[in-house]
Amino acid sequence: MLFWLGIIILIVYTLIGLEVAIGSRKIVFLRDIDPILSTLLSVSIVVAARNEERNIREALRSLLALDYPQLQLIIVDDRSDDQTGAILDEMATCDPRLKIVHVTGLPGGWLGKNHALWTGSKLAPGDLLLFTDADVVMAPDTLTRAVNYLQQERLDHLAATPEARMPSLFLNMFGATFGLFFGMFTRPWKAADPRSGCHIGIGAFNLVRAETYRQVGGHETIALRPDDDLKLGKIIKKSGFRQRLAYGTGLITVEWYSSVREVVLGLEKNVFAGTDYRLWLATAGVLFQLAANLWPYFALFVTKGATLAVYIAIVAVISTIVADGARFHGSSPWYALGFPFTAGLFTFIIIRTVTCNLTKGGIVWRGTFYPLSELRNNRV
Repeated sequence: MLFWLGIIILIVYTLIGLEVAIGSRKIVFLRDIDPILSTLLSVSIVVAARNEERNIREALRSLLALDYPQLQLIIVDDRSDDQTGAILDEMATCDPRLKIVHVTGLPGGWLGKNHALWTGSKLAPGDLLLFTDADVVMAPDTLTRAVNYLQQERLDHLAATPEARMPSLFLNMFGATFGLFFGMFTRPWKAADPRSGCHIGIGAFNLVRAETYRQVGGHETIALRPDDDLKLGKIIKKSGFRQRLAYGTGLITVEWYSSVREVVLGLEKNVFAGTDYRLWLATAGVLFQLAANLWPYFALFVTKGATLAVYIAIVAVISTIVADGARFHGSSPWYALGFPFTAGLFTFIIIRTVTCNLTKGGIVWRGTFYPLSELRNNRV
């Protein structure tokens, strides 16, 4: 039985590996796009910031240093109770392109970040809207390359991946593992295919035509979605608009999480949301993690002969997939060595998230409680 289970896992991961390897190579690097504009479109950058005093200065300085010729920044301070608001007001006095909006209350039926982005979008005059997070740092030519690519491919929406930087080896290993799982779940290379239901959105970089954004209802349509970035991509794709993903490696960076505790608490808000709060799908995810990602490594110590050879092959395939994927995100291929530990952490996060969401009856995000009954109603 263990032998045939191993054969099934090996076949599944070989097929996954082939699709991921081929699909990943269909996605372009933004750094390979010429920073030359055929048509100048005005861009409004909209940022939601809540308690971001640690990173907001560096992030905004990088946005202000963008070489794009027609640019405005709208920063929405979403009820911060640290120095974020004061920092924003101080920086706005030095650059007229910065427009600061302070949100002091949250209306019913909204998540804080989504409301902040919606508020900022209503003040944005640009032909294009760039939604990005308050801790994202961009190279000066990032936006010029992105707009040029959007025009070349006649896109309505372009998402770009950031290069995640974290302070420890284990966290960086976890980032590589999470990237693999995210790619397996979303299949972003198929977002460009109008016949596919696959879609994509990245919180660090969602560039969308303002007309498109307003036609699909913007963040008001996904007001109670913790996975707002991905769901923004979904409503754009479902409405028949053109979208693609690009790698922002070398141009866009973010400190994703600074500790394991932050990872666990940060993903608590959206792991269950990614299954549309379906318990059976979350359970299936846990079972897949246990059977396909953790058991093969344990099997190396409890099997022998032909069965052991099969599990060695599985581990080799998994390691190859993770190592190959690392090259697209500026990570080390050696991070694949941490896969059994980081996959174990991700399994724990799924179990903990679902348990917390169900026992609490909702999620706590950035100091605000959102009932599960309301969150479930906002399916898109």
